[in-house]
Amino acid sequence: MIESHSMEENPIALTTPRNTVELHFPDGRVITGPRGSSLEKFLSILPDEEASTIVGAIVNNALRELTYSVDIDSRVEMIHTDSEDGARIYRRSLTFLLEVAFERIYPGMELRIDHSVSSGGFFCQVAGCPQFGENDLERLRVEMNDLIQRDIPFIRNTVPLQEAIDYFSSQGEDEKVKLIRYRQKDTMVLYSLLGHRDYHHGYMVPSTRYLKVYALSVMGDGFVLNYPRRFAPNEIQPLPDSPKLLNTFRLYGNWLDRLGINNVAALNDSIAAGRIREVILISEALHEQRIAEIAKQISENIERIQVVLISGPSSSGKTTFSKRLSVQLLSQGVSPFPLEMDNYFVDRDKTPRSKNGELDYEALQALNLPLLNQHVAELVKGNEVQLPHYDFKKGKSGAGEKARLQPGQLLILEGIHGLNPELLPGFPSERAYRVYVSALTQLNLDKHNRISTTDTRLMRRIVRDAAERGYSAWQTLQRWDSVRAGEKTHIFPYQENADTMFNSALVYELSALKPVVEPLLRQVPYGTKEYIEAKRLLAFLEWFLPITSDMIPDNSILREFLGGSILKDFQVWHNGKE
Repeated sequence: MIESHSMEENPIALTTPRNTVELHFPDGRVITGPRGSSLEKFLSILPDEEASTIVGAIVNNALRELTYSVDIDSRVEMIHTDSEDGARIYRRSLTFLLEVAFERIYPGMELRIDHSVSSGGFFCQVAGCPQFGENDLERLRVEMNDLIQRDIPFIRNTVPLQEAIDYFSSQGEDEKVKLIRYRQKDTMVLYSLLGHRDYHHGYMVPSTRYLKVYALSVMGDGFVLNYPRRFAPNEIQPLPDSPKLLNTFRLYGNWLDRLGINNVAALNDSIAAGRIREVILISEALHEQRIAEIAKQISENIERIQVVLISGPSSSGKTTFSKRLSVQLLSQGVSPFPLEMDNYFVDRDKTPRSKNGELDYEALQALNLPLLNQHVAELVKGNEVQLPHYDFKKGKSGAGEKARLQPGQLLILEGIHGLNPELLPGFPSERAYRVYVSALTQLNLDKHNRISTTDTRLMRRIVRDAAERGYSAWQTLQRWDSVRAGEKTHIFPYQENADTMFNSALVYELSALKPVVEPLLRQVPYGTKEYIEAKRLLAFLEWFLPITSDMIPDNSILREFLGGSILKDFQVWHNGKE
């Protein structure tokens, strides 16, 4: 027998829509307001100290900008500038503000936003004006501050592709026009500020008043647009002296000039014209030339140099670089002896832990530094040592092989702490040669839209993790924040300690990674925060024409990630032993 229920017991009924909606936050707070109001309007009731750093929100699992209209009851997670997405929104908006201010006071001059710097900023250059100095920056600063004070809205419009092409053609922006012609969609989003329009690949803040924290600083023959770092969203970090990084920027610019490829549109042109094999061969030749130069510097100072220290962040290509450097050293009569830093881990029960209680293998104290220093000192004296061997499964250090350097042999030590002066505190500094390896620059979409080298390294890692470790893109994305935190603590602060830098970026690599990484990114589950990141990367990759990997040489840095590297099992032989 079926029981009947009264309306009091089961109050379900047809009704008309409310005029209000509710926003539900993870901490249990609920905000209600008129249906169709913007997120910015809803969040305006929050305390100033909380609202001041909110630049976006995740609404029902989708990233939204603050101008988004809320039409249904929603789950909302606020995005602050101390998050990765929030930092990107802030930097993107600040870049557009700079672009507009520059055009207003320096019409006819060309601003190029090139590369990132470690203190939190973008290195910029003014084409044809190497003497752009402090007085010029002050005029730019005054204009930017005025626009911020006026609280001018950023206007977002989705326009037909042809309208965007016509606009940029009228402005003489040929490289933007060429890039847009490769777009597969019929529309695109343009933002405008005081009539100036541009595309920026992701969301923006609602208006200029959000962009109060920034600085402009002279650097070399250009300047730096400083933005706040995630760990200090209301501060600008001091700009370090970075002569080696600047030299690397100039070298990469020279490489692009030799290739005749200065942006993604030019790369796509070379692919469409069937010229990509030439681009690949020249790019790889430039890498090999640079590695040979570094090997020559070492060999010419072999009586002084006893240890080569190689450091760099995740997926920078350190392993392949180290092996290619060994080959070049051998060709110049120098016999390298690789000493594996990973074998000097302390037992797992002695491994330090991070703030959240997890084992911190990236901390310097995770290494048995006294033993490492003792072995380096003994080896360079020509004495025999019993090397350790670390069992990663058991988390225990045991005895490894015995080793002794032959006369003239050179120790090569690769690891994330290679540039940290605390790694070998008792070793004479002049006896070491330090190399910093990373994807330090990247081909930019155009003069105002740079490509993050962090994104390049992330996609390298996604591909390698899937092939060699069985990790999904979802799992790699979950780990990436902790990897980045370790880099900022243990690697980036010491990069200028290097005697030289090797830029492992390849001009064609995102076109080569695209066909492999796209299917992996599409498998990231919807509803996760990693899905938002995967969606962003997929949208970014749409700008690139794909190429197959069969044209990539088998000793390329990229082969470390795509597979098929001839150097994977390469070992230096000594007296008949590997």
